[in-house]
Amino acid sequence: MLSKIFLKSMFKKWKNGDYRVIFWDKEVYQNGTKTPKFTIKINRPLKLSDIKKDMSLTIAEAYMDKIIDIEGSMDEVARVLYLQTNYEHLHKHDNAMPIQQSTKESANIESHYDLGNDFYSIWLDETLSYSCAYFKTEEDTLHQAQLQKLDHTLKKLDLKQGEKLLDIGCGWGYLSIRAAQEYHVDVLGITISQEQFKAASKRVKDMGLEDRVTIKLLNYQDLDGMHYRFDKVVSVGMFEHVGKANLPFYFKKVKEVLKVGGMFLLHSILCCFEGTTNAWIDKYIFPGGYLPSLREVISIMSESDFHLVLAESLRLHYAKTLDIWHQNFLDNQDKIAQMYDQRFIRMWSLYLNSCASAFRVGSVDLYQLLLTHSVDNTIPLTHEYIYKS
Repeated sequence: MLSKIFLKSMFKKWKNGDYRVIFWDKEVYQNGTKTPKFTIKINRPLKLSDIKKDMSLTIAEAYMDKIIDIEGSMDEVARVLYLQTNYEHLHKHDNAMPIQQSTKESANIESHYDLGNDFYSIWLDETLSYSCAYFKTEEDTLHQAQLQKLDHTLKKLDLKQGEKLLDIGCGWGYLSIRAAQEYHVDVLGITISQEQFKAASKRVKDMGLEDRVTIKLLNYQDLDGMHYRFDKVVSVGMFEHVGKANLPFYFKKVKEVLKVGGMFLLHSILCCFEGTTNAWIDKYIFPGGYLPSLREVISIMSESDFHLVLAESLRLHYAKTLDIWHQNFLDNQDKIAQMYDQRFIRMWSLYLNSCASAFRVGSVDLYQLLLTHSVDNTIPLTHEYIYKS
């Protein structure tokens, strides 16, 4: 027979949850500090033959054979078993550390995003959104489509008035501003681009939103869960700069500052397969960047206890966005030539044009992944809320 000492040592490993165990001699073992949500009654001492390698099989057969009875929430039983049996998977990246240091990331970002706000304002739309737009019709202007992208993104997060939103890689700040204006949330937007920080801060001040929107020159690596806690997190067009080695650390930091059950929307270019970054892109356009595969992201996020709620491909939307950017760029070559030489102009023209083609042929894709930190059973049953006006 297996002694209570052995059984107690087993139950002590089930650290998550409030439950109790009543042994055959009426002795009670209790876990947690709150009222137990379920009770396991062990009706007789267990034999060695009652114990199987798989814990769920052991419990299910013991219940079938009346060795145990279970009272209370079966959901809570399932949750405790899930957290215990998958502990190593769910906490695989708890101790992840940054491999690509923040100083290197800052240098990489500076080489691309600090080319000058005047440069980007020539060929982007008025919002200065440097990410995939969302076209509802072929006739939509770029500005319309960018505003639609912002709303499509923010609606997915099911924002409630007064919630705290973190915008990782806020760019020139328009998503943060839109969130405060239209959804009445308090926003912290962070960027490591000096040029974007200055322009976004000025925008917030000019619009009188300093009480609702804060822009900080801050790397996601330096987010501290002791000082920050958010209801929702959004990251648009920044994940591509994290680097392969830092992917686990990225999700660790988001998890650290996002409340349990909170939503996280990740908007990023992804590849079909894991590999190395295109050598030309790495040298001239996005040094230090990396496009992970969808499979890679799903694996790492799951190992950080994030759960996928919705995945949407905006591949064709990005191809159309890039086509318009490229045409705007070509139409304004005279202005750009006053800032940069012909080699730079040809480089950027090739970059915008070839990226549009890459999306059309499917070698890259743009995904919006809506995740929750742990599970949230209060989310809407359907995605209809996203499309309501």
